[in-house]
Amino acid sequence: MSLGPVTDAARLALSAATAEGAVMRTEDVVRWLGERRRGNRFRVERIPLDRMDGWYADDGTGDIRHRSGGFFTVEGIRARTGHGPVRVWEQPIICQREVGILGILVKEFDGVLHCLMQAKMEPGNRPLLQLSPTVQATRSNYTRVHRGARVKYIDYFTGSERVRVLADSQQSEHGSWFHRKSNRNTIVETDGDVPRDDDYCWLTLGQIAALLHHDNVINMDSRTVLSCVPLPDAGEEALHPDTEVDRWLEAERARRKVHVEPLPLSAIDGWRRGTHTIDHESGRYFRVVGVSVQAGNREVTGWSQPLFEPRGLGVTAFLTRRIGGVRHVLAQARAEAGLHDSVELAPTVQCTPENYAHLAPGDRPLFLDQVLAAGRADILYEAVHSEEGGRFLGADSRCLLVEAGDRGPGDDAPSGYRWLTAGQLSRLVRRGHHVNVQARTLLACLNATAAAGR
Repeated sequence: MSLGPVTDAARLALSAATAEGAVMRTEDVVRWLGERRRGNRFRVERIPLDRMDGWYADDGTGDIRHRSGGFFTVEGIRARTGHGPVRVWEQPIICQREVGILGILVKEFDGVLHCLMQAKMEPGNRPLLQLSPTVQATRSNYTRVHRGARVKYIDYFTGSERVRVLADSQQSEHGSWFHRKSNRNTIVETDGDVPRDDDYCWLTLGQIAALLHHDNVINMDSRTVLSCVPLPDAGEEALHPDTEVDRWLEAERARRKVHVEPLPLSAIDGWRRGTHTIDHESGRYFRVVGVSVQAGNREVTGWSQPLFEPRGLGVTAFLTRRIGGVRHVLAQARAEAGLHDSVELAPTVQCTPENYAHLAPGDRPLFLDQVLAAGRADILYEAVHSEEGGRFLGADSRCLLVEAGDRGPGDDAPSGYRWLTAGQLSRLVRRGHHVNVQARTLLACLNATAAAGR
C-alpha cells in the first residue's frame, strides 16, 4: 500500500532527527572551525570614529554615513510610549533600509537533507568565526557596492539557479538597535552539483541542533533562518487557539504603540560624542564605536565601520511548562522602537540586567529574578549566543529555557503575556514580522532540545 509522497516537512524532520551527517561528523565541526580561523588572517582593531575609512559624520546632523550612499547609517531618534518605567527616550539607531538575504541551501546526501553552512567571520562576534547561513548578505554586499568579490552561492537565492523553495519570509532584526530593518529568511533545495568551497560544510539539522548547545558556534543569522524551518505540525492541543492568539496580538499592537521621530545624531539628549565612542552619560545601554577590520576570506579583505557595543551580558529566556501534557512557553508582546508594527512576540525575559539595576524593584522586567535564580534542575537549555556580529560588538546573550513549574504564572498569564506552543510560534514566524529575533533564537533552541528528547 502506498503511503503517498513524502512531504517537505517530513524530510526536514528526518534531517532534524539525523544526529550524524554523511559529509562531516558533528564532533569534527568545532575543530574544523578552528582550522578555518588559523587558515585565514583576521583582525579587529578599535579606531577613532573620524578614522573610519569611507565613513563620515554629516556636517548638519552628525549622522554617520558611508560615502557610497550604501550599507547603513547611524542616526538619532526620539521614542515615546505610554508603557513601562521610561516613557520617552532618545538614542542612536542603525538605519538600513535595504532588505538583505539570509539563505540556507539544502541538498540530499544518502536520502537526508543537509544544510550548507558557512564558516563566516563577523567583526563583532566572539569568537570571530561562527557558522552562518550559506548566504548572509545585505543588498549592498551582493550588488557589490564595495567593489569586492562576488558573494558565493548567491545565484541560488536570486533566481539564477533552479531551486525548490522550502521556506521564505521577511523577518525583523533587533528592534532596539535597528530602525525597521528586515531580512529575507529563506531555505531552498537543489538537486544539482554544488561547487565545493573550503569555508563551507554540509550538516544535517540534527547536527546543527547539537551544535546549538555549544556557546557561540551557530550565529544569529543561522538561528533566525532555522526558526523558519517548516517542521510537521504535531497537532498539539494549545491552551489558546491560533485565532485567539491573533486577536490578542493585534490588540496589544493597538494598545502599545511606540511613536518614533528622527533626530540629528548630534542632538540626541543624554549621549556624549568622544573621539572613539558615542556613549550614554549614565554608562548604561550601549555605545557606538569604530573598528578597522581585516578578514582574508571575505568579499572585501579590509574595511572600517561603526559597531554598537552593549554594556553587559544580555539575558534572553522563555519560562516553559507543560499544560495538558504539551510544552508551552510564556511569550511576551513586546514593544520596541525599531519594529515595523511596534510590537512582536518576544521571550518571557529579554534584557541586559545591568540596565535596570538603578530602578525600583517594581520597575525591573517581570520574571527576571525568577530566571536569574533558576537552579540547574530547572534549566532545560542554556548557552551563550552572539547577536548580529556585522553590526554589534561583543553582543552576547545568555539564552535559557527555564522550567516554571508551580512557581510560574498559571494559565491566566499577566497582561501582555500568553502561553504558546512551539507549533504556534513556528506558524507565526512563517508569517513574518510576528516573532522577534530573540524569540526566534529561542525557538531554534527549543526545537534543538526537542530533538534531544527534553
